[in-house]
Amino acid sequence: MANNQELLNSLYNAFNPFSPLEPGDPVYVDCEEVRGDGDIREDLGNRIRRSKWMTCQLYGGHRGTGKSTELLRLKQSLEENKIKVIYFTADEQDIDPEDAQYVDILLACTRHLLEDFREVNPSPLLNWLQSRWKELKDLALTEIKFEDLKVEAQIALFAKITANLRAVPDLRHKIREKVNPYTVTLIEALNQFINDAKKQLPAGYEQLVVIADNLDRIVPIFYENGRSNHEEIFLDRSEQLKALDCHLVYTVPISLIYSSRATDLREIYGNQQVLPMIMVQTPDGQIYDPGYLKVKEIIEKRVRQFAPTRSLETDIFDSPETLKALCLMSGGHVRNLLLLMQTAIGETEDLPISKKAVQRAITTTRITYGQAVKDDQWILLAEVAKSKRVRNDDKYRKLLFNRCILEYRYFDSEDELCCWYDVHPLIQGIKEFKDAYQQLQS
Repeated sequence: MANNQELLNSLYNAFNPFSPLEPGDPVYVDCEEVRGDGDIREDLGNRIRRSKWMTCQLYGGHRGTGKSTELLRLKQSLEENKIKVIYFTADEQDIDPEDAQYVDILLACTRHLLEDFREVNPSPLLNWLQSRWKELKDLALTEIKFEDLKVEAQIALFAKITANLRAVPDLRHKIREKVNPYTVTLIEALNQFINDAKKQLPAGYEQLVVIADNLDRIVPIFYENGRSNHEEIFLDRSEQLKALDCHLVYTVPISLIYSSRATDLREIYGNQQVLPMIMVQTPDGQIYDPGYLKVKEIIEKRVRQFAPTRSLETDIFDSPETLKALCLMSGGHVRNLLLLMQTAIGETEDLPISKKAVQRAITTTRITYGQAVKDDQWILLAEVAKSKRVRNDDKYRKLLFNRCILEYRYFDSEDELCCWYDVHPLIQGIKEFKDAYQQLQS
């Protein structure tokens, strides 16, 4: 039996809430049946595989639900069907979620295509860059003449410009100002490059897919005219977002999917696929055993890697009730579940994890959620808790984006897909919410 301190250390790292699972990871749990039976490999993958034309699809859901894990599964499934996939997480190197525009995404796609197809002649893109070099030279922070650089160094300049776009706020506006008027010609050059790349795909490969992940993290900014940056990116620039000559999958903020522009999104991109929460409770507040057991399985599989013979409910936790409290407080939100678990382990000096440690983890996370709610939003949350619906209003969409309101899906007895909403369980324990809910009831 492993030393408890070593085991605690291993478990703490096993519950890293910010690391998506690679396909085939033994700790992966298939939650399809308690999330409305959606399967990304069919919902998005079949359209890519069967379509005779290039597709552009949006994939949404709350941050931390496991979208990246599912997109990596889609990537594997497509590659098994001899489809080349370029996947990247846009917020890590390419965009600043606090301040992002369409041109940032276009430059990110350009950089990743160049890096992934190093054997393809980059002349179309390099010719474009050279034609713009007079305007972009200072923004790349170099005085070197473009024609004096080797091809590899010229390609590296795209990476340098996108790196400056993300990391240097003072340069961000200037880069956009210089590139924006020429996005059409950049797309033309990029499509030349893409078509050359598709001709050099391995034998049996005919299609190319670009997956841009983490665009759903772009923070909503509302302008004086009432429009948002989300609308500018995904609606106003939709023709350019769709213009690349390959299949495209973009993650999209959940608040836009449930905005007044939802029908416009559908007309432009088709049905948007959404990854909801794991349903751990029914709309009337009863524990939903299939969902609860899935959440419990997520914990159990990670524990079993290091403690295959120990009881989850009596050796790892001090009681079944302590385990259940942690699971239910996650609201079926996977990242919250992992974060609660990691925090509880951090509060534990020796196994088993106690009720007190779990309560401290809940309280710590609850405080964070409470700070995210403004005074005038408590009554909105109370309305959602009572009705299980979300109004078509920006006030509610902000709460969706901040994960204060969670979405659930299930099939009823007539095989109709039902969608409902609830306030995050952590928020339901806050005094201000309780007071607002009581006010609504009276």
